[in-house]
Amino acid sequence: MVSICLYFQVHQPLRLRKYSVFEVGQHRHYFDDDKNREIMRKIAEKCYLPATALLKELVALHQGKFKVAFSFSGIALEQFSLYAPEVLTAFCELAQTGHMEILAETYYHSLASLYSMKEFKEQILLHTKKIQELFGVTPKVFRNTELIYHNEIGKFIAEQGFVGILAEGWEHYLQWRSPNFLYTPIGTSMKMLLKNYRLSDDIAFRFSNKSWSGYPLTATKFADWVNAVNGNGAVVNLFMDFETFGEHQWEDTGIFRFLASMPGELLKNRDNKFLLPSEVIAVHDVVGELDIPYALSWADLERDVSAWTGNKMQQAALQELYALEPQVRALNDPHLLDLWRKLQTSDHFYYMSTKYFSDGDVHKYFNPYDSPYDAFITYMNILNDFIIRLKALQNHQEKIGNAIAQRFQA
Repeated sequence: MVSICLYFQVHQPLRLRKYSVFEVGQHRHYFDDDKNREIMRKIAEKCYLPATALLKELVALHQGKFKVAFSFSGIALEQFSLYAPEVLTAFCELAQTGHMEILAETYYHSLASLYSMKEFKEQILLHTKKIQELFGVTPKVFRNTELIYHNEIGKFIAEQGFVGILAEGWEHYLQWRSPNFLYTPIGTSMKMLLKNYRLSDDIAFRFSNKSWSGYPLTATKFADWVNAVNGNGAVVNLFMDFETFGEHQWEDTGIFRFLASMPGELLKNRDNKFLLPSEVIAVHDVVGELDIPYALSWADLERDVSAWTGNKMQQAALQELYALEPQVRALNDPHLLDLWRKLQTSDHFYYMSTKYFSDGDVHKYFNPYDSPYDAFITYMNILNDFIIRLKALQNHQEKIGNAIAQRFQA
């Protein structure tokens, strides 16, 4: 018997204005509200609304045998409320079917797990609180930003009480093992669900590629590939961005027709069953421990974190940003803390990537800047203004503190 676990990531960053050096110290409007509204409305119409409606139909059609999991970044949820409240309503209605699970992640879709475990924990708590407020559930399974994972992250997430974590099923670490089984992070009893990246990427990246040997991908053909796992695995984890449907793969590619047919084709095999991540964890036993000492992700050919940290621009921006943490926290200003956290969103650093060839094509597709250098300059101008703002608030608080001290001395 093969369990099929279908999971979608939903995230949209708050894009920055093209902030010039002449605005530093003068203008504190960092985010491009018009662009963020425009993009959210476009993706809502092309992906979120039609794809969510289709999933609801599939749940009803298959009488609960079809199930799906999601994780939502906190800043995506904020933008739904601002720019596309009907999308949030649609997701809530899907959740109410009882056949959708919501996973935990970092609220700001950040790289905090690589730079500050204190910040990492607080963003997880913020995200959990948001999910409880909007959906009335408490996530049991964790999915880190871009599936970033290593041993210490696994141990930390287990300590937070989660029953499972998602990770990339990459051969470099698996070696002779298969991603189609459950494992535990070394030194814990928590379970790991590993992405079957070949089958997942067949849909997410290769679906409309006419030069691909598997083109055209039909639901029947895909079901045959999944069926081949029977006897060689316990679960097939299909993890991808929800924007695959209608945004990354446009409607005219046939991606919605594929999604509409896929569950039925898979369920024709009586040995197949759709399960939610927490159900997979409850049903299947682990087959061993996984030792992943270095950071793993689902990005690019290397499956590491070089998409965000691979060049000196990215490293400089990240180091300067996270070095501000003690000062930001000391000021105890909620608005400033929120702003600092919004500058942590991984996309800001992804846009600075200078990778090339096949990886570079992906980076250029998602990059709103003319070049990675423009992304770096814009970001650093904003960060420099933020530092000026931080210092001004520090000076203000010091003056107040000195004035109070003088009054008591008098």
